[in-house]
Amino acid sequence: MAKAHFLIKSEPYKYSFDQLVADGRAVWDGIRSFEARNNLRAMKKGDLVLYYHSNEGKAVVGVARVSREAYPDPTAKGEDWSVVEVEPVRPLARPVALDELRAHRVLSKMMMLRRPRLSVVPVTGDEFDAVLDLAKKKGP
Repeated sequence: MAKAHFLIKSEPYKYSFDQLVADGRAVWDGIRSFEARNNLRAMKKGDLVLYYHSNEGKAVVGVARVSREAYPDPTAKGEDWSVVEVEPVRPLARPVALDELRAHRVLSKMMMLRRPRLSVVPVTGDEFDAVLDLAKKKGP
């Protein structure tokens, strides 16, 4: 079965990709949007995830993998929220900036750009591959 792809956002001062690498894994908690929660619940173990630094940096900086599927968020006592666990795969060769995503023929249609307030969104296989290809090229 083909793996799905997603993009998760974090403000680097709160939890950077470097911190994920240092920790080796993280519980992705605190999601309080129904649409983002449903995206978390769609994630399966082994799915690959683009890691986006929001607010500061505004760039995709790494690839992570879902290491544990959705379960109840322990920070949401009595409420119906979920978490997943992620582990780092690798940092990108270079960050892929928001402006590059917007300017790219394939990436300009990403869910992240159409629903910018969501912190967890699906990514198509073509979008995932395009981001990895951009990261291998010299910056703009």
